[in-house]
Amino acid sequence: MSSFLPDLSPWRASADFRRLWLAGLVSGFGSFLTFVALPVQVKELTGSAAAVGAIGAVELVPLIVFGLYGGALADSLDKRGLIIWTEVGQGVLSAALLVNSLLPEPVVWPLYVVAALSSALVSVQRPALDSLWPRIVAHDHLPAAASLNALRWTVGGVAGPAVAGVVVAYAGLGWAYAADLLTFVVSVLLIIPLASSPAAHEAAKPSLKAIAEGARYAWSRKELLGTYAIDLAAMFLAMPLALLPFLADELHAEWSLGLMYAAVPLGSLLVSVTSGWTGRIHRHGRMVVLAAALWGVAIAAAGAVGNVWLVLLFLTVAGGCDMVSGIFRGVMWNQTIPDELRGRLAGIELLSYSVGPTLGQVRSGGFAAWWGVRASVWSGGLLCAGAVGLLALCLPKLMTYDARTSEHAKSVREQRTAARASAPAES
Repeated sequence: MSSFLPDLSPWRASADFRRLWLAGLVSGFGSFLTFVALPVQVKELTGSAAAVGAIGAVELVPLIVFGLYGGALADSLDKRGLIIWTEVGQGVLSAALLVNSLLPEPVVWPLYVVAALSSALVSVQRPALDSLWPRIVAHDHLPAAASLNALRWTVGGVAGPAVAGVVVAYAGLGWAYAADLLTFVVSVLLIIPLASSPAAHEAAKPSLKAIAEGARYAWSRKELLGTYAIDLAAMFLAMPLALLPFLADELHAEWSLGLMYAAVPLGSLLVSVTSGWTGRIHRHGRMVVLAAALWGVAIAAAGAVGNVWLVLLFLTVAGGCDMVSGIFRGVMWNQTIPDELRGRLAGIELLSYSVGPTLGQVRSGGFAAWWGVRASVWSGGLLCAGAVGLLALCLPKLMTYDARTSEHAKSVREQRTAARASAPAES
């Protein structure tokens, strides 16, 4: 039984990992409060579904622009400092939302400004975070670290929206924003003691040339390219969240909407708490392909069945498959990308797992208007499974990737061993 429990080796071995993990858990929980409260406030102020949907539109451009530039910044600046200042910026934005909510007549336009600025800050911060983990965790502990980080995210994903619904309904929007602000204060206090993480000696200064260099490296690594393409296809073709309110109505089970939203993160959580087996897998590319294909199949099944309990079951299975894919994508990235390129590649990764869901909402909504809600869900799932299979055929290096024999994994392992060996002399 213990072999299925999460491997706590990174937690025990690295104090910096513990601090960063706890900081992410706390601030992530608070962010989910605002994730629920912001669209609720837009809905209350405008009464327009289009106005609520526009939140995603204003977030998209900063996500793309600052995701790429944030990756270049992460390679050229101290990662700890970058994380702290972006966390402080997020806290300032939460304070702005709090002040606006306390006005006698709250204003709508600041909500969009905050959404756009928050998207930019997250896009700058995530590459720094993603490129910091391999520095503070031993190379052999990276699979376990990926599982523990997934567990942190899923706990926030399940608990955050549930608590947010209660807080917004019974205490008010101001309390949700205030709680989010408090979580950023706690997070910054946890991150400050982290050791500094300066740029690698070989790192390029942030520029379009540096961003292009990262893109060329990603293109040359077909197994990495496969992880990006498969995640983008899975999220674009088979992300059904925008349709869940309509699906609940069609099944005459309006009461199930909250359960539907919780089902996907619940499946992810179940995988996270039983992730001990992931450290024994070495053919990570095959697991990414298999999990993404099963995600599509599970989403197709959720759209095809007419029983709400079966829908909830298949959404939970889909969430578990998505988490398996995410764990092994993260392991491949962290174990094989050189330190001096890690931030820029993390920026590309951010686009692969963030842009897909955003565009997927547009695709699913368009299909639903044209063909019907359930047809949009099941057809998207089948298209996802087919696209994943086609990508696997076109990118054989993804299927043959083995962490034990990969030259890139070996090179990064040797790079990190040399860095540890030289650290005492440099100090």
